[in-house]
Amino acid sequence: MTLPVHLVDASLYVFRAWHSIPADFTDVDGHPVNAVHGFTRFLLDLLERARPSHIAVAFDESLTSSFRNAIYADYKANRELPPPELVRQFAYCKQVAAALGLPVLTDTQYEADDLIGSAVAALHRHGLHAVIVSADKDFGQLVCDNVQQWDYSRDQRWDAHGVKLRLGVRPDQVADYLALTGDAIDNIPGVPGIGAKTAAILLAHFGTLDALLARVDEIAFLRMRGAATACLRLREHAALARLSRALTGIAMDAPVPLEPLAYRRSLPDAAGVETLFDRLRLGPMTRARVRALVD
Repeated sequence: MTLPVHLVDASLYVFRAWHSIPADFTDVDGHPVNAVHGFTRFLLDLLERARPSHIAVAFDESLTSSFRNAIYADYKANRELPPPELVRQFAYCKQVAAALGLPVLTDTQYEADDLIGSAVAALHRHGLHAVIVSADKDFGQLVCDNVQQWDYSRDQRWDAHGVKLRLGVRPDQVADYLALTGDAIDNIPGVPGIGAKTAAILLAHFGTLDALLARVDEIAFLRMRGAATACLRLREHAALARLSRALTGIAMDAPVPLEPLAYRRSLPDAAGVETLFDRLRLGPMTRARVRALVD
């Protein structure tokens, strides 16, 4: 197999559809399905454009049950739980992906990032390349010679050099970088007062977070603006930096298929598509696009 395996960060595109498409679209029971309509269009666009022979679509189902919550109780505590109508639409989106013949990855303890990271690790053992379809900066830590990231909405792709241009650090430093800067979206604290520029400078000098913390007294002597203050903050908040690092690393041992065959795209389930699309009240143009995938 020479073509790359496309690994889709589904939740990102479901949320985008949820926020950008009016809730005027409803299923046969009158429930909103605007996110489902948008996500279905995204999947069909992706399939038509990339024509992947191997693919997987990863969903988040661990908003309150991730293994990270056991490490840090306030992980993602700043996020509101999705309303019931969005939960219903997520279930529909998984059904749409499966009906289109796409392998679906979900788990209640591991997030989509972890499922994708573990799939990358499994595929790497077979010498296969992967394309991560997402704009999430966290995935930068997975990018390497055989892994590329693709921000589908902006049609921007990048490799390891692109990660360095975007974040100022190498892919192998991304998790350490996020541990220093924190992540407000996921409620990861980071080190107070350490911003993106300072974090990149520190990692360029010390290489890793562990080395940085082991040699923290050296920070004060760096030719860097605010070096003395950064030294004090790292010395005071070393435990917080280590806690944050336990949260920012993508797991590579989540329960995902280990064999490439499991990522092979199947033909759409014609009967299943018709039944599901009837329920979702998806129109003839969308159905014609699905039929065209088979021809």
